[in-house]
Amino acid sequence: MNRPKSKEIYDKMCQVIPGGVNSPVRAFYSMGMAPMVIDRGNKDMIYDADGHSYIDFCGSWGSLIHGHAHPSINEGIQSRLSKGLSFGITTAVEGELAAEIVKLIDSVEKIRFVSSGTEATMSAARLARGFTKKDYIIKFTGNYHGHADFFLVQAGSSLIEMCPSASSSGIPAEIVKYTISLPYNDIEACKAVFNHPAYADRIAAVILEPVAGNMGVVPATDEFIKFLSDETKKHGALLIFDEVITGFRVGLKGAQGIYKVKPDLTCFGKIIGGGLPVAAFGGRSDVMDCLAPLGAVFQAGTLSGNPIAMEAGLQSIKLVQKTGFYEDLQRKTDSFVQPIKDNIKQKKWNACIQQVGSMFTLFFGSKKVNNLEDAVAGDTRLYAQLFRALFNQGIYIPPSAHETWFISSVHEEKNLVKSRDAILTFMDENCG
Repeated sequence: MNRPKSKEIYDKMCQVIPGGVNSPVRAFYSMGMAPMVIDRGNKDMIYDADGHSYIDFCGSWGSLIHGHAHPSINEGIQSRLSKGLSFGITTAVEGELAAEIVKLIDSVEKIRFVSSGTEATMSAARLARGFTKKDYIIKFTGNYHGHADFFLVQAGSSLIEMCPSASSSGIPAEIVKYTISLPYNDIEACKAVFNHPAYADRIAAVILEPVAGNMGVVPATDEFIKFLSDETKKHGALLIFDEVITGFRVGLKGAQGIYKVKPDLTCFGKIIGGGLPVAAFGGRSDVMDCLAPLGAVFQAGTLSGNPIAMEAGLQSIKLVQKTGFYEDLQRKTDSFVQPIKDNIKQKKWNACIQQVGSMFTLFFGSKKVNNLEDAVAGDTRLYAQLFRALFNQGIYIPPSAHETWFISSVHEEKNLVKSRDAILTFMDENCG
């Protein structure tokens, strides 16, 4: 596809922005092609700087469950704009959005807003350490909790393609020595740490994505989640769910509604901002009240609770509460995913689709993915071929084999059918 204007813009950006992008996966390095430069979006479509249109299955990495430029969200933002952009002082809309989330998520009694998922998980970990007076954080290999230094140990997301250890240069060993990264869905590995005399009484928290979305969609097993819930209670540690992706995506109560487990703290992002930079962490009142100004755990942010972003999030959360919202979203997603699953089974292709609600990933080279080891064993070369083939037909999927695809409430049936059939054609030609 000829994209001269996009290339010109990108080349100029490379002169002033490292790699020409403000987040690594946008560079399309593992796809072997020049990155996109987007001009605008509407419903389930995005349009690049050269005027090409694409059916969007990324949706700003899951944020846009209502699609691009939703009228209710836009109208709310425009109304709020007339009152001012930012104050660094409390506004009533912060309380309105907080009350909606507390009402809907059973485990959350109080919540605090920040501007990014990284801030949310970083703050939740600090709060857990402050509350428990313990040092160690357990995370799981392939789970991505943002780019705070102590979380960049065997992380997921675009780090998988960048370096085998999924870590980063610039992080001293002393920073990560209190982070323990264990295999995802591995109960025995967790037991060994919880029962180890060096760690048993020093674990502040266990943090995980209950449905991992940054090594592709990999759900935790029911047994794994129950074990973690029981074990953290037994050892006086906190259980933190990173629901930055899954919160209000897989259902009105998030992943914790599926697993029927109440974590002590939950991190949110994406959908609670309606497309603007909003995230949050919340949970038990006794834990949350350890935050300043009530307690000794400090956390702050000039733009935290920004009124424009809060309004967008409020409208987004109101929309997901409409009758039949998630049922319709599930129907759309199933209509897209199921025929591909059926063909994989019928034709015995070495591939699989893993799906939870309206999030899913197509893995090549694996029949089932339970952890990062399974995910990285897949055929990323073939995924890159699929990406390019679909891109040239005006279909945009995540530019990484280890990210999540998303369906929005406004995806049109004709676009779902076109995209699904294009994938089936590609697989017929390349998977047989």
